[in-house]
Amino acid sequence: MIQQPEIASKPIVTITLSPTIDLAFQSNEIRPIRKNRAVQQSTDAGGGGINVARVLRELGAEAYAIYLSGGATGLVLNELVAKLGLPGKCIEIAASTRVSFTVCEEISGLEYRFVSEGSALVEGEWQSALSEIGGCDADYVVASGSLPPGVPVDFYARLAGIVRSNGARLILDTSGPALQAAISAGGIYLAKPSLGEFETLTHRRFESVEELAEAATSLVATGSVENLAVSMGRDGALLAHRSGTLRLRGPEVKPVSAVGAGDSFVAAMTFALARRKNVEDAFMLGMAAGAAAVLTHGTQLCRLEDVEHLHAEVMAERARIHAGDAAR
Repeated sequence: MIQQPEIASKPIVTITLSPTIDLAFQSNEIRPIRKNRAVQQSTDAGGGGINVARVLRELGAEAYAIYLSGGATGLVLNELVAKLGLPGKCIEIAASTRVSFTVCEEISGLEYRFVSEGSALVEGEWQSALSEIGGCDADYVVASGSLPPGVPVDFYARLAGIVRSNGARLILDTSGPALQAAISAGGIYLAKPSLGEFETLTHRRFESVEELAEAATSLVATGSVENLAVSMGRDGALLAHRSGTLRLRGPEVKPVSAVGAGDSFVAAMTFALARRKNVEDAFMLGMAAGAAAVLTHGTQLCRLEDVEHLHAEVMAERARIHAGDAAR
C-alpha cells in the first residue's frame, strides 16, 4: 500500500498553459478513405498539468489545477474539469482550447495519436498565469507541457523565480528551448526530460547509460537543477541527484497506450516528495506510476491498484541492485 500522510499537507499546484480536450477511440481496423467506426469513445480533460492533477487525486493527494481555457471548446473543458471534482482556477483566454485525439486499432494493437498545437496567448493571459501562481500557498508547484505560441521562451524560468520566492519547489516537465531557458536560469527542484529531450538539451547523443549518468550528474553539480529524472522508455529511467545516481529498468509490462505515462511519472514523484520521501523513493514510485499508465486505454492514466503492485516490483529491483553492490 502507498502510505498516506498522518496530517494533511498543502494542495499540490499544477499549471497547464495549453490544456486539451482528449478524445480516445477504439476501432477494429483503420482504413484510408472509408469510414472508420469507433466501438468505444471517451472524452477527458487533458494536458500536462491537468493530467498530473488527475493522477495526484488517484493516489490520494490534494491538487489545485490552474489552467487557461477559452472559446466553445473551453466551456467543454471546464465541464470536464468540474466533473472530476478537481479544485482549481480557470484563466479565461480569447482563443479556443485545443482538441486532441487518440485512436487504438484493435486488429493490430497500434495506437495513433493526433496532438494539435495550442492556441496563441496574448501577454495579459500568460501574465495572469504567473500572477495566479504568485498568490498560491503551496510547497510544490508542477509545471507540465509545452509553451503555446505567444508565450516567451523564458516563461518557466520566470515561473521558477516566483515559486522560489514563495518558498516552494518547482517540478518541471517540458522540452526544447523552454527547458533550456529554465535550466539556464536555475532554481528547478526536479526536471523530468525524456532521453531524447535530454539529448537535445545537452546537444549530445549518448551511446551508453554510463555516458548519460555522467552528463546528468554534471548538470546537477552545476546547481541549475537539484534532481534530474531521465525517462528512457522500455529501458527504464535514470535519476541523478546530489548524492549520486540510480538507474532502474522498471517492471516489464505489455503496453496498451503510451498516453499520460510521463505525467503519471511526474505526479507520483511529486506525491512522494510532498510526503517527505527521499528522492530515490519518489523516483521508484514515479517509475511504477509511469508503467501503470501504459496498462490503460486511451487517456485513462494510471490506476492506484496497478501503481501499488508495480511499486513492489520496482522496490524489489532496487533491493537486488543494492544486494549486488554489497556483494562486490
